[in-house]
Amino acid sequence: MTVNYEIDNLDKEILNALSENARIPYAELAKNCAVSAGTIHVRIEKMKQAGIIEGTKVSINAKALGYDVCCFIGINLKNAKDYPDTIKRLEALEEVVEAYYTTGNYSIFIKLMTRSIDHLQMTLINKVQAIDAIQSTETLISLQNPINRDVLP
Repeated sequence: MTVNYEIDNLDKEILNALSENARIPYAELAKNCAVSAGTIHVRIEKMKQAGIIEGTKVSINAKALGYDVCCFIGINLKNAKDYPDTIKRLEALEEVVEAYYTTGNYSIFIKLMTRSIDHLQMTLINKVQAIDAIQSTETLISLQNPINRDVLP
């Protein structure tokens, strides 16, 4: 992995285009950027080697799959040493889609997706709060997600 790779305007243009459509053909991307397809290929490979591009992914609409409730849960641990095991336990829960080790009021902050409020309640009581190392939780239900974007290059 290359360290300290400096991106230029062409790299930014490539990253922006790939963010909009990761499946854009190199030839089309080259035409839009006014360079050769070989240049696009080389630049993308360099950004992959530098760890800037980590891969491609499909964006899944959770609501279309029936996951109507998004919430965030702040978790306080009984002891800081319980963090690694607690993360392993949370990772095993399919409802947990993100987790952060944080400073401030909570030791861990997680994002949960559930199908309903009943599903959320069952997950909270029978799965999250059932982890012995967890001292307390605070749940915040998301009403909407008006901003959802990746970091811009």
